[in-house]
Amino acid sequence: MKINRVSALQIFDSRGNPTVEAVVELSGGQHGRGLVPSGASTGRHEAHELRDGDPGRFSGRSVFQAVANIEGEIARAITGRDGIDQEGLDQILIELDGTPDKSRLGANAILGVSMAAANAAAALRGVPLHAALSNGTGTLLPWPEVQIFGGGKHAHGRIDVQDFMVVPLRAASYPEALEVVSDVFRAAADVMRDRQGLAGVADEGGYWPAFDSNEEGFSVLTKAIERAGYAPGTEVGISVDLAASDLYHDERYHLGLEGRSFASAEFAAMVIDWVGRYPIVSLEDPMAEDDWAGWQGLRAALGHRCQLVGDDHFVTNLARIEQGIRLGSANAVLIKLNQIGTVTETLRAIRRTQQAGWVPVISARSGETEDAFIAHLAVATNAGQLKVGSFCRGERMAKWNEGLRIEGELGTRARYVGAGVLAGAGVVLPVPG
Repeated sequence: MKINRVSALQIFDSRGNPTVEAVVELSGGQHGRGLVPSGASTGRHEAHELRDGDPGRFSGRSVFQAVANIEGEIARAITGRDGIDQEGLDQILIELDGTPDKSRLGANAILGVSMAAANAAAALRGVPLHAALSNGTGTLLPWPEVQIFGGGKHAHGRIDVQDFMVVPLRAASYPEALEVVSDVFRAAADVMRDRQGLAGVADEGGYWPAFDSNEEGFSVLTKAIERAGYAPGTEVGISVDLAASDLYHDERYHLGLEGRSFASAEFAAMVIDWVGRYPIVSLEDPMAEDDWAGWQGLRAALGHRCQLVGDDHFVTNLARIEQGIRLGSANAVLIKLNQIGTVTETLRAIRRTQQAGWVPVISARSGETEDAFIAHLAVATNAGQLKVGSFCRGERMAKWNEGLRIEGELGTRARYVGAGVLAGAGVVLPVPG
């Protein structure tokens, strides 16, 4: 089935910023949409998001040129092409742009078309997206990672640590896992009200806290887990995204909230101390993106007891993932479609991560849309983990809810291993008492 028409428009993400929606229509009338998310805390090595830069329109953040690129040059290049050959289509888009970071046409333009084509192909086959992406082999429902407190660039630097999150460790099913994180999310609100520490809501739906130190986030979150009726470390664990690249400048790590700075080894020692004193089971970007020695040191110290997830460190880029595998810098890779710019390249990054014995974590961005593509991607690839932000706001709940629908579609084929996915990374969690 050939591509009959390609169109696009400027829509808005969850922060009210402009983003791209692309539509691919096949000659049989089937069509698919691709809604492109946008990050606030972005890695230096990410694919380039094209924005217009006109200060008189949307503070320079409009994407009219990206839309024009889709409806012009991209449409001319792919109209009449095979609409179900995802790899072939994505290769055309990569070659058409011709830059290493997709900066000429814009990764947001390219990704929108790539996602739209994937959805159109699923519509043509008459199957859900997860089944189309996996040829029916994806059956593993994801372990949910849910933000409770938001900081860093998601909360205008109110605290330095970007995400304080929770993960259910003993839930036996995907619905039960959602119930557990929902309980903790609401208990955290009660704890913060008692402390008079609520300052609003961060970009991804988590509470915007008023803490006096970053470490206070761990102690308060532990209390919230207990208030929800769960045992920290055995029933519910803590996951943290330090987004350390945002803290690193002048060859030191800086915690602005506390007025402290650290050399790489000192910062790593602080992180190791946190893991020793709090029920932390996953660390995302605990060191800056290019501090390879710092990453290797943490892997040696914590790789047996903690998931070490590279986000800015890898940016869903196969070359950087290969380097990380060679150096042993992590044991997990955060996967974001818009960091690399096509569905095919994203799938390759996931497969290579799994081949190395590491685990992929499928992730949303802080500027999200109502689209649930990544819920299907998580199941299609048997990734086993999904991180979309908090347990509120429509753009977040759309992904969690889609997981419930997918479970219903899969029926008895649906699997859930929860925290067991960490065994693939060599992480040994505490034995429940």
